[in-house]
Amino acid sequence: MASTRITLNSAGMRDLLQSAGVRAPVREAAEKVAGRARAGATVESGAYRDGITVVSDTTDRAVERVTATAPHAAIVEARTGNLKRALGR
Repeated sequence: MASTRITLNSAGMRDLLQSAGVRAPVREAAEKVAGRARAGATVESGAYRDGITVVSDTTDRAVERVTATAPHAAIVEARTGNLKRALGR
C-alpha cells in the first residue's frame, strides 16, 4: 500500500494567512464584534463606548483586535464583561 506524504510550504502558508483575502473576512468579523460591544456598552460619558475600536496587526497571520481605549476601560470590562459578551454573541 502506497503512503502519501504532505509537505506544507511554510512561506506560502504565511503569505496566505497574511493576505488581503484572509484579512477582509477577519476584519469584517471584528467590526461586527465591535458593533455589538458598542451597542451593549454602559454609557455615562460615552468615552468607553466611543473608544471601542478595531486594530489591525500582523503576526504570522492577519490579526484584528477589538480594543477599548478609554482610560477606565479595564474597570468597565471587569465589571460588565462587555467585550467578552460581544465576542460570544
